[in-house]
Amino acid sequence: MRKKFIAGNWKMNNNLSETVMFIKEFKDFNISDNENIITGIAPTFVNLAAAGEMLKNTGVKLLAQNVFYEDKGAFTGEISAEMLKNIGVDYVIIGHSERRQFFNETDETVNRRIKKAIEYNLKVIFCIGEKLQEREQNITNIVLEKQLKGGLKDISREDMKNIVVAYEPVWAIGTGRNAEISDAEAACLFIRNTVKALYDNDISDNLIIQYGGSVKAENAKAYLSAGNIDGALVGGASLKPESFKAIIEAVI
Repeated sequence: MRKKFIAGNWKMNNNLSETVMFIKEFKDFNISDNENIITGIAPTFVNLAAAGEMLKNTGVKLLAQNVFYEDKGAFTGEISAEMLKNIGVDYVIIGHSERRQFFNETDETVNRRIKKAIEYNLKVIFCIGEKLQEREQNITNIVLEKQLKGGLKDISREDMKNIVVAYEPVWAIGTGRNAEISDAEAACLFIRNTVKALYDNDISDNLIIQYGGSVKAENAKAYLSAGNIDGALVGGASLKPESFKAIIEAVI
């Protein structure tokens, strides 16, 4: 049985004091005894270390929003996998559509980031998804397959055990517009079948696939009731502890 994985991606939100206040309230939310669910939050880079200290022994995973694909050097503004590992990061979000859209990340650079994260024993949330125009052109599966094959190039079967795939239709992220549950389920089934073709049944069957795109407490349970959606990558609704808790409670 696959675990449910609810992750909050804070993006460029919540300063240090807001981060501290969130964690003080959220870490008392007792879900650590539930072995069937994973929870995590992804603060901004400048607040990761403080968040990590506060989250120790809580069971809540510490997520980073990105990682660079080199170990060190003259890469102003970038953060290495070793730096993230050193402060206790558990997972790294890689390939988010906003990184692809605003910072020109490609399938190739996403693949390099995934490899570097795995090299440092960081787990990965690997994001893929189609734009509205691509869905309207009925090429969603073509886009997803290209992103999967590009991002997972030369990733071993063993390393796949440390990768979560997040399906995020770009047109549903931060817009308040949701993918129909049937459409999200169909896309996640296609992802699972593609991974099966790339690897095998065992890897495919155990792969956690999240849905991301305007997820909130009111719709989370319905999404996760679909057979191939195992979690949610939550944006705006993860910024306040009460709304993030409500999503988790809805799917426990």
